[in-house]
Amino acid sequence: MKQIKDLLERQKPMFQRGGKYERFHYLFDMAETFLFTPPFTTGSKGVQVKDPIDLKRLMMTVVIAMTPCLVFGIWNVGHQHYIAIGQVATFFQKMYVGSFVVLPMVLVSYAAGGIAEAIFAVIRKHPINEGFLVTGMLVPLILPPTIPLWQIALGTIFAVVIAKEAFGGTGMNVLNVAMTARAFLYFSYPAQMSGDVWTYLGDASPVEGYSGATALALAYDSSVAGTSTVLASLGDSWYANLYDFKNLFLGAIPGSIGETSTLMVLIGAAILILTGVGSWKIIVSVFGGALFMGYIFNLMGLNEFMLLPSHYHLVIGGVAFGAVFMATDPVTATHTETGKWIYGLLIGVLTVIIRVFNPAYPEGIMLAVLLMNVFAPLIDYYVVQANKNRRLKRATI
Repeated sequence: MKQIKDLLERQKPMFQRGGKYERFHYLFDMAETFLFTPPFTTGSKGVQVKDPIDLKRLMMTVVIAMTPCLVFGIWNVGHQHYIAIGQVATFFQKMYVGSFVVLPMVLVSYAAGGIAEAIFAVIRKHPINEGFLVTGMLVPLILPPTIPLWQIALGTIFAVVIAKEAFGGTGMNVLNVAMTARAFLYFSYPAQMSGDVWTYLGDASPVEGYSGATALALAYDSSVAGTSTVLASLGDSWYANLYDFKNLFLGAIPGSIGETSTLMVLIGAAILILTGVGSWKIIVSVFGGALFMGYIFNLMGLNEFMLLPSHYHLVIGGVAFGAVFMATDPVTATHTETGKWIYGLLIGVLTVIIRVFNPAYPEGIMLAVLLMNVFAPLIDYYVVQANKNRRLKRATI
């Protein structure tokens, strides 16, 4: 590493003010700060904030928290592949197959978004920060494994440009960048983002009766057909016990790469909460809102989907992943403590409402998060105003 650092030090003058490659200063700065700590410290006089956490370490903590979902997703891709062709495989065989599907998706996401960020940094002459470390990982984790790589690149670039750079870059965006990429792809290429997401079979043929439908797709289809209850449709899958509650919680089911395992998501949630990076209030309130709305629908029972036990809403689809990694985005979420409870609760409630009543979008967490991103500043505003009014009332007394 010393040789690399010495090389960078020798090249640095060419990228500084007045140097031959001055226009690429921020690209050089990105590489240097990514590899090494800054060569300067805070002043020795006066009051200084001393905290080991900076944006880079904050983002890396989130990436580490997502790693269990990524590793499990790689295994699950291989697992579903061998289930589809009716073969038994070892752990390493499943990881081998899954790596060939998932790792290119991650690399394309980082490459496409990184290039877009670098272009904007050169044009607008601002530093490249580490915000995309998280977005580049989130995008492939919320997509099905069969989506074409060029669509991942297109969706990532769209989200970086429209949802982030158009508002001024990291810290200025109104909408969650990764969820914007998913929404763009969902409305632009619905066939590749539909409920029947598992068609990756390699050169083999699927077993008779094979279905790549997700649990949400099966639940919705059965509620529309009215042939059986939603819960029965999950139990009557073509593969024994594929959609029982235990398997839904563990995540060995068809679905988007990082969203299927609630267990892995909860491990990530523990990392975020213990490190103080993610808000436990938002996570708990999203789960609470989904449970509450599911229970209300159980009491109403107007259609088959309403009769699905409320706790099932937490383990099918992307509710858990959205609650932990999307709703807690510190830029697009609420910042007041009371606002966090309101924000999360409304996300959970809206997710279940969209699932049950909207035939076009059986997965409601995407639209719920994006909608509440827009209302987050308004929630904070009224929470602050309420606090001011209470204090003014006490002052007059």
